[in-house]
Amino acid sequence: MSAPVFLAERSTTSPLAGVVAGAVYLLDGAEGRHAGVVQRRGPGERIDVVDGAGVRLETVVESVSGAEVHLRVERVVTEPEPPVLLTLVQALAKGDRDEMAIEAATEVGVDVVVPWQAERSVVVWRGERAAKSQARWVSTVRAATKQARRARMPVVEAALTTKALVTRTTAVVEAGGTVVVLHEDATTPLASVPLPVPTEGGPARELLVVVGPEGGIGEGELAALTGAGAVAARLGPHVLRTSTAGPIAIALLSERLGRWAL
Repeated sequence: MSAPVFLAERSTTSPLAGVVAGAVYLLDGAEGRHAGVVQRRGPGERIDVVDGAGVRLETVVESVSGAEVHLRVERVVTEPEPPVLLTLVQALAKGDRDEMAIEAATEVGVDVVVPWQAERSVVVWRGERAAKSQARWVSTVRAATKQARRARMPVVEAALTTKALVTRTTAVVEAGGTVVVLHEDATTPLASVPLPVPTEGGPARELLVVVGPEGGIGEGELAALTGAGAVAARLGPHVLRTSTAGPIAIALLSERLGRWAL
């Protein structure tokens, strides 16, 4: 069984930078309390500490003193950024369906999450509510990252309007990426949508998947997105909820990208 994961605080400089095998790493703060007090981890147990940016410490607990857990580092593993970034643009939805979507998408391997204020979204993010809602999405993604025992935590971007999403679509396509809009009336199956070609030594290209709200994507929105270079695609023979369409699409695309062949 793989070791449980605890997440070091993300910062501009990796909090795990400079840590080497054989060193003793102190896990404290909220994560240290969770490991030492809540879960009661003890000496000899295996724990992984990740920084959310690809660095993983494989460790063994040496000692525990309340919320301070001293870990002997056995190995340091650095996971490179994927050559193609999987981005889920999830329309805001009621009843926490949007949060269910990003939670599952994180577990299956999404790299970036973008909230979308679609025309038919019942939920609206404005002002203080927008900041609180985005923080809640970050918390959801953080918990799912630990649950899935990932070394990389998806980035949660600020919410986009449809106009901003169209601009983003143009930029992604011009940079050699692909934007897919999931739509029940599309004739192109997701399995046949061309994937971005990775660049050797260059920046990662983006594969962006757009999922609409409960009421679906409006005709005007679809026209604007496809006019900017997006491809409308159908996920399968059935119409899925907004909470399940994105994660399933991310899983299928992960398989096509070879991520699940490891």
